[in-house]
Amino acid sequence: MKQMQAPFAQSPDGSRGRQFPENNSRHRTCFQRDRDRIIHSSAFRRLKHKTQVFVEHEGDYYRTRLTHTLEVAQVARTLAVALGLNQDLAEAVALAHDLGHTPFGHTGEDTLDALMADYGGFDHNAQAVRIVTHLERHYADFDGLNLTWETLEGMAKHNGPVTGQVPGYLAEFSRQYDLELTTFASAEAQVAALADDIAYNNHDVLDGLRAGILDDAEVAELPRIKDAFAAVDAKYPGLDRTRRRHEALRAVFGAMVEDVLAMAHTQIQAMNIQTVDDVRGADGALIKFSSSLEADIAAIREFLFARMYRAPSVVQQRAKAAQVMRDLFAIYMKTPSKLPQDWWGYDESRDVPRRVADYIAGMTDRFALKTHEDLTR
Repeated sequence: MKQMQAPFAQSPDGSRGRQFPENNSRHRTCFQRDRDRIIHSSAFRRLKHKTQVFVEHEGDYYRTRLTHTLEVAQVARTLAVALGLNQDLAEAVALAHDLGHTPFGHTGEDTLDALMADYGGFDHNAQAVRIVTHLERHYADFDGLNLTWETLEGMAKHNGPVTGQVPGYLAEFSRQYDLELTTFASAEAQVAALADDIAYNNHDVLDGLRAGILDDAEVAELPRIKDAFAAVDAKYPGLDRTRRRHEALRAVFGAMVEDVLAMAHTQIQAMNIQTVDDVRGADGALIKFSSSLEADIAAIREFLFARMYRAPSVVQQRAKAAQVMRDLFAIYMKTPSKLPQDWWGYDESRDVPRRVADYIAGMTDRFALKTHEDLTR
């Protein structure tokens, strides 16, 4: 089935190929193969037990990295189809965008970045590229997943051109296999980035309500959300709390999608986008929120930081998680032989910090907690 229509969509036939040449599949396009390889990877499976906001084991109803990733992929597919883009490439980038996250969410990443400050730091986007080009080791002919150039490009710069100080591994890999870091990525990768924003802005609010950290009344006063709650109350007076929340946030979700689509059509015309190269060479993002929605999202995020991400229970949880990361890093740095055999067989000591970071970053929340308990008892 041919879904692409836009002249600036990324065609599989126009792919720049793979780092290690392979024969084409008779049944799947190159981007469909990328998507499938990502889904079957070890790193993707581990997302099931990695934190989104709340520590994974604390409740069955909160998002994990996996459920978040699936939601992002769904939104990315919707946007891609509506804009006539390559749905498979957008989905592949969406499915891979969080592969590099550590256990314990952003707390884990911030802690590991600080611990690796003298060894090149830690960045989850660069780590995602490292995973799919180096750390996944299942294929006979290459390390990594040997994804197409376009999927790797989208992973590296779906949030925009990578300028300034480029994270170590990303810079190193791009010297070998140029991802053109200073340009914009394809429209499909940009769609994945906006899908990420749409998903987490909505589900973080819902998870905060479910956790009892946020209150319905205060959430119902937030920009965009206020109008959505009012519309639900007018249409369904007396609706129970769970359905009321769902209907209101569902409406906000849909409004964000419509905003992105409307802005994309405006940008396409204003920037005279005709080809894939026009997208990459543009002086701004093709896929973006309107300025009014950006302002409202900023207000929602400010509220979430003040009321949820810095809530005493969450701060306490984060402090414990950070200490687990510090302890594990110190133990493995002091005694690398405590790593599994296939992780510590190194000749050069300078490789030890990065290998320790790779191993810890790949842990799930529950495995990190269990390993910490075993090593510190």
